[in-house]
Amino acid sequence: MFWAFLRSSIRFSTVFLYGATGEIITEKSGHLNLGIPGIMCMGAIGGCLGIRSYLDGLNGGAINGFSVVLVGIICAFLFAMLGGLIFSFLTVTLRCNQNVTGLTITTFGAGLMSFILGSMDRTGFSDVSKAFTKGFVNGQNLDWFSNLFLNYGTLVYLAIIIAIITAIVIKRTRVGLNLRAVGENPATADAAGISVGKYRYLATMIGSGIAGLGGLFYIFDYLGGSLEYTVDTYGWIAVALVIFSIWKPNWSILGSILFGALYLAPNYLNVAFNQKELIKLLPYLVTMVVLIITSVINRRENQPPAALGVSYFREER
Repeated sequence: MFWAFLRSSIRFSTVFLYGATGEIITEKSGHLNLGIPGIMCMGAIGGCLGIRSYLDGLNGGAINGFSVVLVGIICAFLFAMLGGLIFSFLTVTLRCNQNVTGLTITTFGAGLMSFILGSMDRTGFSDVSKAFTKGFVNGQNLDWFSNLFLNYGTLVYLAIIIAIITAIVIKRTRVGLNLRAVGENPATADAAGISVGKYRYLATMIGSGIAGLGGLFYIFDYLGGSLEYTVDTYGWIAVALVIFSIWKPNWSILGSILFGALYLAPNYLNVAFNQKELIKLLPYLVTMVVLIITSVINRRENQPPAALGVSYFREER
């Protein structure tokens, strides 16, 4: 029971990890994108549309596992990037309020997902999901190590790799240094010759693309190709995870597993329905505790970017 719970938590945590990693990249540039839940929905839309086109083009032929996964990843990433582009255009170019814009995109993405996927032909989606869930080793009677670490689909490992690479880029490279400078003090970064608008556009678009992969994972890996449930609820947990991991992508790996475990714990406990729903609030309560602790300690490295949520007006420099 414990190993099954732990494996389920690791697998489920992938939804949060994609969203959190993407939002960390965005927030490091000074952008607060509360549209992540909607962006994840747009990623699910893009992945489904791309895979639907792929299946229609087969004309009854066999599905190539590598090709269909690649198509899904590319389409989900690009479609979610489009959501990031819309957010950037409204907040960077038109200087709209970031909070209002983000909430609008969340509403738009969730509604668009229900509209498009609600009437989509799902034929073949269950077969496609097998390509997404295929691990390095497969079988029913695996030893605990293989089952816990090697028996996941491609998107689980990709999420961890992206989080680690993101942490390295932000902490160890000049691009990451410039990104942090834009998020901390855009006026100073601009005076140093760093294009604030360029970095904010790219960070938001790339971050949105990564977050969109969470929607793809939820549909084709976790739900097995089903379109009955939307992913926007988990997008809010991903936003909370950004705060919990104090804006560090490598910490978000462990944080996402913890959040996944807290969210799934009611399914493994013999408690009433009302108690289960109460337990699902734990990720948010834990985030509040982290906020309080980081506020009391008040160490600079544990705080959000100084210019987070503040639009940059070059004329005021």
